[in-house]
Amino acid sequence: MSIIIAILIFSFIIIFHELGHFLLAKANDVRVNEFTLGLGPTLFSIQGKETKFCLKLLPFGGSCIMEGEDEESDDSRAFNKKTVLQKFAIVFAGPFFNFILAFILSMILIGFLGYDTPYVEEVMPGYPAEEAGIQKGDTIISLNGYKTHFYNEVRVYIFFHQGQELDVVYDRDGARYTAHIVPKYDEENDAYLIGIQGNTVRNKGSIFKTIEYAFYEIRYQINVTLQSLKMLVTGQISIREMSGPVGIVSTIGESYTEASAYGVFATVMQMISIAILLSANLGVMNLLPLPALDGGRLLIFLIEGISRRKLDERVEGGINFVGFVLLMMLMVAVMISDIEKLI
Repeated sequence: MSIIIAILIFSFIIIFHELGHFLLAKANDVRVNEFTLGLGPTLFSIQGKETKFCLKLLPFGGSCIMEGEDEESDDSRAFNKKTVLQKFAIVFAGPFFNFILAFILSMILIGFLGYDTPYVEEVMPGYPAEEAGIQKGDTIISLNGYKTHFYNEVRVYIFFHQGQELDVVYDRDGARYTAHIVPKYDEENDAYLIGIQGNTVRNKGSIFKTIEYAFYEIRYQINVTLQSLKMLVTGQISIREMSGPVGIVSTIGESYTEASAYGVFATVMQMISIAILLSANLGVMNLLPLPALDGGRLLIFLIEGISRRKLDERVEGGINFVGFVLLMMLMVAVMISDIEKLI
């Protein structure tokens, strides 16, 4: 059951991404030949008025195949016949829909559970926070200029900036103070800590507060994804520490099993939380300016718009093909790593 739930969540996020491409294509009068969930052989298909809707064997991808998208077409409704702005909007819509989905789910999660704040619940004796004068009851406002709204943002910022000195702005009884803190290495946790414990109380506010903190949640998820990518590029984490579709499904399945012990409500909230993370992550990853990703195509459209010259379609096709091959090689490497972790 847990694996089925995991596949359904993963598939829903992918299909919502492709729905963004589909709706903007229709809005710009582009012919969509095929709308697909999954990869590999077709299990089931329905022919619509002009679009074929397909369900493929492997539920780890999807596509919205438009006329003239990857080849020349004389059809007046072909993708390649549209303006640069129209093509940009259609391609950008996929990642943007992932952010919309993450925002909607964040509103649901915060609406039911509320939100925490970067409130200091406890100060650990002998650590830099205590020495800098931070006390229980203070609220962390920012770290090195990065504004914090949840306690998790404080924890994650320190994790991603291991050992870096921090200028901490905090609130105490309505007054703001600044402390300069040098994190202390903790052997037991194998990490640099400043020595505070965060807030465990969640607040519920008006619908406006829910909307506000839903935006903060998306900002937080995007920042986590970007910082993780930075660590990957700089070699602080390896490809073996990445998770592909197999690893993601496995993680969702484990979370489902653990959460189910606390009841249906807790399970649903946990699945929504994971869906927020995955949807925001997919949105960011697809905006990377790499061939075969939406971001790579957006970069080409941007260059065309600035230069006012269309890139030769054979060159563009070659770039996308090479990028696709490299992306598939990366996916295979990550998938092998995921399988090795499971066995």
